[in-house]
Amino acid sequence: MFLNGLTFMHQEPKGKDQGAGDSEIMDKTLKREINLAKNIQTQLLNGPTPKLDGGEIKGTSVPARLIGGDYYDFYPLVNGKLRIVIGDVMGKGIPAAMLMILTRGAFRSASESTKGPGETLTAMNNAIYNDLRALKSFVTLFCADWDPCTKTLTYSSAGHCPPLHIKGREQVIRELPKVTGIMVGGLKNQVYEEGFVELEDQDTVFFYTDGIIEAVNTEGKQFGSKRLEETLMKNVNKDVGELEQSVMSSLQEFADGTQQKDDITMVLLKIQKEKSDVSSFNSPVMITEE
Repeated sequence: MFLNGLTFMHQEPKGKDQGAGDSEIMDKTLKREINLAKNIQTQLLNGPTPKLDGGEIKGTSVPARLIGGDYYDFYPLVNGKLRIVIGDVMGKGIPAAMLMILTRGAFRSASESTKGPGETLTAMNNAIYNDLRALKSFVTLFCADWDPCTKTLTYSSAGHCPPLHIKGREQVIRELPKVTGIMVGGLKNQVYEEGFVELEDQDTVFFYTDGIIEAVNTEGKQFGSKRLEETLMKNVNKDVGELEQSVMSSLQEFADGTQQKDDITMVLLKIQKEKSDVSSFNSPVMITEE
């Protein structure tokens, strides 16, 4: 019969064979949609990477499941700076991946209208606070602006683990000085403070999520901060791609096939010359002459 323009057909009750067939179709549809979601997330995370004249930057993310909630992004600014963000959404799988997309949109929107990392995190919290609270979730984020002219990294944190600063010439490693800031979605109307550090030739900044230091082996022991720092120092003279592979290889060797419970994400920024200018893939003016 016809009702409101829709056609309703009389159907016989489903038998066992028909029900099993429908279940199989649903399983295939779900798998196809999960793989599609994975491909979308992979494309977003593996988008164009800005080229640094006199430096290198690289990011990578390995989800614990087919899709994850870790996130990183780069946003070249019209004033010649490069904005970097890395984050970890509470939760796993599809729900976390959906919130990751929400976070990415908030970051890109905030980066178009804010002056620094602190303002960016403030704007992001204001934009997605209600959604995160409704979903009983939150996001930890670390946002930084690299200025190739002043060789200064200005940064702000929303409850995220501090990146590691590797001083290549001195062969020392330390955390960036901590700045206070609650996770995005934690409290409304938050103002995030900023810190800064000057980077020198051969310095590397290693941004990461806690899935790296919390990776476990067959005995249930964690990879830990000390093992991460040792790996970075052993490979400090390598380029960002080789350094990333060294960390991943160290993690794989340590885990020895153990299934990980958390996503693993890192961003590496390395300065290689005294002069470093940013070439953009989406900003009208990026190369700044001194």
